[in-house]
Amino acid sequence: MNLPPRLCVILAALNLGAVPFALATESPDAPFNYDHAAPLHTREIGHETRGGALIRDLTFTPADQPVKAYLVSPIAGSAPHAAILYVHWLGEPTTTNRTEFLEEAVTLASHGVISLLVDAMWAEPKWYPNRVPENDYAHAIRQVIELRRAMDLLLSQPGIDAQRLAFVAHDFGAMYGMLASSFDRRAKTYVFMAGIPHFIDWFLFAQQPKDLAAYRLQIAPLDPVNFVGRLAPASVFFQFANTDQYVSAAQAAEFYAAAGPRKHMATYNANHDLHTAEVAADRVAWLERELELKP
Repeated sequence: MNLPPRLCVILAALNLGAVPFALATESPDAPFNYDHAAPLHTREIGHETRGGALIRDLTFTPADQPVKAYLVSPIAGSAPHAAILYVHWLGEPTTTNRTEFLEEAVTLASHGVISLLVDAMWAEPKWYPNRVPENDYAHAIRQVIELRRAMDLLLSQPGIDAQRLAFVAHDFGAMYGMLASSFDRRAKTYVFMAGIPHFIDWFLFAQQPKDLAAYRLQIAPLDPVNFVGRLAPASVFFQFANTDQYVSAAQAAEFYAAAGPRKHMATYNANHDLHTAEVAADRVAWLERELELKP
């Protein structure tokens, strides 16, 4: 059987332990609550300078296991600093991790921005083919809490202007990012790249649930399209590709329709990776304007 290219990449690139199956019958917000005062156990592994930026290689423990991150800060310049949380995609192995937006974060450091780039659960090798569908709901809860704790870590940095905070994410990063941000709502603006409104449209490419009807019932309440409207009054910029075999024009339109009034959508002559100069330039221009960045 010939597999679609994205699935081949997923199967080649991306092991999680079992978590009990749980039905989403409780209050929508309850599973995603956490102790804001719990220590993050941040540890610096090393650091380097690149251009005008200091890149710190970190681990922190937002829930039950350490997460790798880069904290990118301007070497020069005074506070207050705008800040960005970046979450990567699931795609090419070399960028399916915290490195996807690293060069952008280094560039924005020259504008006084402090950025945190985190590994998500799909950075783990073979994450996608080794998933147990019945655990997707529990793992989504953990991922959401990890992203909210990442925001805690970012905002704990000295000199951050909490009124100039952005969230940028791609693919699964965008989808889980919408879910996490709807319970957090600390960012002023969001950039979401090449996500889809419903998890199940991507979650059935490999492993199949034992009971598809029960799985649909369980996972549907987590669909990102249910949450993107809750981000208002923050602004939202959607970036999509017109040759994306994994995200249709109808899916992009569904997201745009569900978002709040302060929104913009751009579609590019690009593939699902959206790794083009035009896409990056538009995203940076959006962030410069929305975060009122220094020249």
